[in-house]
Amino acid sequence: MIREYKPEDQQQTLDVWYNASVIAHHFLDEAFFEQERKNLSEGSFSNVETWVYEQDGKIVGFIAMIENEVGGLFVEPDFQGRGIGRQLMDHVRQSREYLELEVFKENAIGRRFYDRYGFKLVKEQTNKETGQPALWLKLKT
Repeated sequence: MIREYKPEDQQQTLDVWYNASVIAHHFLDEAFFEQERKNLSEGSFSNVETWVYEQDGKIVGFIAMIENEVGGLFVEPDFQGRGIGRQLMDHVRQSREYLELEVFKENAIGRRFYDRYGFKLVKEQTNKETGQPALWLKLKT
């Protein structure tokens, strides 16, 4: 079930983010994850449009939107490959003319998903927070 994020979802959502991030972003150091967890726990989820995927009372995925930008799409590793990411993306896609996002160049999991979904490369750039190579992608809906 997809539903809007509620403040009481914070801990489960942070857990999903961390569990998926350490696998997809294995090239980043623990200091990055600690800082990002702090940023997210200080209210970032409440400041953006966030949708969660709940299964049997447990949050197993979420998507965070900043207008047309996908700020984050994360699915619990044990639930990846079951169409949850696609369902979340389909959900936000319905109400937008286009979607765009930044993905780390080394994030093979994310890049494979976005490529299959139909996102196209706009430009290569450097992520401002990490200095890592990143790709800016766009999808016309």
